[in-house]
Amino acid sequence: MHELFLNGTTKTNEVTELTDKEIIALFNTRNERALSAVSEKYGVNCSRIAKNILKNDQDAEECVNDTYLKVWESIPPEQPDSLCAYTAKIARNSAIDRYRSERSEKRGGGEIPLILDELAECVSDNSSVELTAERHELLSAVNEYLETLPSEKRIAFVSRYTLCESVKSIAQRLGITQNNVSVNLGRTRKGLIDYLKGRGFEI
Repeated sequence: MHELFLNGTTKTNEVTELTDKEIIALFNTRNERALSAVSEKYGVNCSRIAKNILKNDQDAEECVNDTYLKVWESIPPEQPDSLCAYTAKIARNSAIDRYRSERSEKRGGGEIPLILDELAECVSDNSSVELTAERHELLSAVNEYLETLPSEKRIAFVSRYTLCESVKSIAQRLGITQNNVSVNLGRTRKGLIDYLKGRGFEI
C-alpha cells in the first residue's frame, strides 16, 4: 500500500500565482500551462522523493517526467483535493515501480524493501481497504492520527514512509540518534495500528 498521508506536509517553498484549484482547472480544459504550473509548484518535491528512492539523478529526472505525464493523463477524471499529495503519491509509486523493475533479479538490500516491510505492519495490500471509498477513509484516518503526534515524530514518519528517506538522513536532520528515530518510528507504527483498529479498519 503506497498511497500515503501527504496532507500538504511536504510542500516546497516555491511560490506560484496559481492555486491548486486553478491548476486543476487548466488540466480539465487540457491547457498545457497546467504542466509548467505543477513543475514550478511541486517539481522540487517530486524530484526529492524520486532521488530518495532511486539514488540516481537521471533516473529520478525520468521518473519526475513520468509523474507529470501520469498527472496529465489522470486529471480529468481525477479531481484531487490536494495536488501536493496527489503528485507526491504518483512520484513515489512511479519511483518504487522503477526501483522494483531494475532490481527484479536481486534479493534484499536497500531502503525500499525495508520501508515496505515496515509499512506492511500497518496496512496490507490484501486488507479490506482496496475500494476507492474505503481507501479515502483510510488515508483520512492516517492523516488524523499524524495530526495528534508531536512535530518530531510526525516529521520522522512522513519523511520515512512518504519521502522514503533513510533513518540516518532523518536522524541527521532532526539532530537525534538513529536508534531514537527507529524507536520512535516503531512506536508510531504501533500507535497507528491501534488507532486504525479503533476506527474499524481490518489490519
